[in-house]
Amino acid sequence: MSDARSSADGDEPLEIEVPADPLAGHAATAYFWGHVAGSGDVTDDRIEVVANDEASAQVLAAVAGGDLEHETTTRDYAHDTSITRTEDEYTLTIDGDDTGLLGRSGALGLPVDGRGNYRFGAFSEYDRELLRGLLEGCGTICFKSSSGTVGISFVHDDRDLLAFAQELIDECPVDAAYDDLSETSSGGYWFGVDDADAPAFGTWLYENCEETGLFAPSRRRKLERSLEQADAYGDDE
Repeated sequence: MSDARSSADGDEPLEIEVPADPLAGHAATAYFWGHVAGSGDVTDDRIEVVANDEASAQVLAAVAGGDLEHETTTRDYAHDTSITRTEDEYTLTIDGDDTGLLGRSGALGLPVDGRGNYRFGAFSEYDRELLRGLLEGCGTICFKSSSGTVGISFVHDDRDLLAFAQELIDECPVDAAYDDLSETSSGGYWFGVDDADAPAFGTWLYENCEETGLFAPSRRRKLERSLEQADAYGDDE
């Protein structure tokens, strides 16, 4: 076990506890593989994962090594391809070497099967970190001005991965209903947490996360702002 330094909250550097084996069951590895599943790609000799928050990208690099590159991209909004958005992207690339990829000979030694499906059994004790990584990899948090509520949703091309995210939500200690999976205009799938349950679910998901540093500060700030806006909306009624 080792400690890697990262500025996860944008202020003083924070000690991130990282296991020696990036496949071992641990909060940091659960967060890492949640991100990889949500916004990454795994081949026999490379892992690439994309983050929109510099601090969380640094945490991912602390967990598994690799090289970080930063660029600004413009892409279609997943729910509506007529809308585009420009955002920062931090791509972490982990290449294999003489010992293979993360010390394994081929992708089958990773928590990914031959069909590209993820196996998360090693991280079953760290559901919150795994789910947080998934949300930051393929989810959105927003304030819905039309209804004055907080919106939390997951979007991905892999229907099975989203079904797994729903299973994790079922097992979390707060009640969080969600929609059935629906198709997006871009050909993928998505579901949203029920608006009435989104505040409690989001609060639980980021509760005490600063203790480990395993979170994207910009995403937590977005949640906090959305909760504040929802509270203010209710006060105005």
